[in-house]
Amino acid sequence: MDEDYDVIVLGTGLKECILSGLLSVDGLKVLHMDRNDYYGGESTSLNLIQLWKKFRGSDKPPAHLGSSRDYNVDMIPKFIMANGELVRVLIHTDVTKYLSFKAVDGSFVYNKGKVYKVPATDMEALKSPLMGIFEKRRARNFFIYVQDYNESDPRTHEGMDLTRVTTKNLIAKYGLDENTIDFIGHALALHRDDRYLNEPALETVKRMKLYAESLARFQGGSPYIYPLYGLAELPQAFARLSAVYGGTYMLNKPECKVEFDEEGKACGVTSEGETAKCKKVVCDPSYLTNKVRKVGKVARAICIMSHPIPNTSDSHSVQVILPQKQLGRRSDMYLFCCSYSHNVAPKGKFIAFVSTEAETDQPQSELKPGIDLLGPVDEIFFDMYDRYEPVNEPSLDNCFISTSYDATTHFESTVADVLNMYTLITGKVLDLNVDLSAASAAEE
Repeated sequence: MDEDYDVIVLGTGLKECILSGLLSVDGLKVLHMDRNDYYGGESTSLNLIQLWKKFRGSDKPPAHLGSSRDYNVDMIPKFIMANGELVRVLIHTDVTKYLSFKAVDGSFVYNKGKVYKVPATDMEALKSPLMGIFEKRRARNFFIYVQDYNESDPRTHEGMDLTRVTTKNLIAKYGLDENTIDFIGHALALHRDDRYLNEPALETVKRMKLYAESLARFQGGSPYIYPLYGLAELPQAFARLSAVYGGTYMLNKPECKVEFDEEGKACGVTSEGETAKCKKVVCDPSYLTNKVRKVGKVARAICIMSHPIPNTSDSHSVQVILPQKQLGRRSDMYLFCCSYSHNVAPKGKFIAFVSTEAETDQPQSELKPGIDLLGPVDEIFFDMYDRYEPVNEPSLDNCFISTSYDATTHFESTVADVLNMYTLITGKVLDLNVDLSAASAAEE
């Protein structure tokens, strides 16, 4: 271990593994260590016995739930946007060859006490029971504007500069009501609160286009895909990629103490009395607790069920977004459900998550609106975890720290953090102009 590296990565969470893979492909010499004896850190995946140990303190789950190893319960479950940045990163690094994906059945939104399919195109807007007849026409006109919008072709802008016009003003031009704005902003553009309304509209239009293009890609019921056997496959695939390019992995390394020189710059990592030298350290917040601050916490419920979520057209995998305004909250709530069709549970079993940015210390009552939509559950576990973000200045200390995972059930915010860190570490922007069709064969 007493060697020199360009970068030492601590923690094998998804963000750290993607970065380790990207940096290895760039030709940097990478050492990747984790204090745990398993991959994934916070974003690991548990079998039934591990799940029982973590939340029930025993290793004897009830026999009627089936075989422990048929369960792959992701601790940070997130669906992948089919045309999103993560898929571009997977293709860019050729990691797709280690993974098999399957489309996700459904994408739904909660409105006035009921669950509806999210309409994403002008045709779906006309059919959606979410809106009355006149509102449908207005929404259809807005969707056509978004579908036709091309940033580099002013003829499609209808005289508006979306880098200046706010989302609120753009939507006002089409006369859409609050209900419609709610599902467009939160279930299509995937904003986590309502701040976007006062920000330039371009970002929201781009996010709506991404959703519609991802939806069109597999002709399925949602714009999302998910790996067979769950998300733990992703860190391991990036670990294999890193190894192919000469990266070194070490699990079960206690302590992992970052060493600093007299200028306060990270210069190595010590574990079990040996020090590996490096120029830069990349890690999750748990490895450098004095350089991060707590910014919030996530409340979640993990449920094992014997049926799909009701009112989701029997979807075996589904996301339901509950916009904050519908619940009188400051942030959205998310439902995630996956099942034996993605090999994350035995036949006939479904894993559902309800998650939100916590606003109280009572996850049971806070998550109730989401849990009430699930119908009968076989087992339910409640959990809360703190969210941290870095407060250091990487240019001064050479430490690059990821932010904790948020409550969203899709990957967009996670990948944005990874790409931002990549640029800070390397000084360049990752080129993600890839042929998206390169991944389509794997996902069927």
